[in-house]
Amino acid sequence: MKESLMDVVCCPLDKADLDLDVDERDDDEILAGTLTCTECGETYPIEDGIPNLLPPDMRDEAAA
Repeated sequence: MKESLMDVVCCPLDKADLDLDVDERDDDEILAGTLTCTECGETYPIEDGIPNLLPPDMRDEAAA
């Protein structure tokens, strides 16, 4: 994911801003990390450069 995407993404639950925590980066591409909602505190993983912005209950169903 590109860091510039932070200008347009928001928490799917309450539409608040997200804080970015980068674990792995390749030039300007974020490969791994987390996005954390500034209001509700929910976290969303970034895996293989793709942010998973599904709400927690839908994320659990998708993994099953």
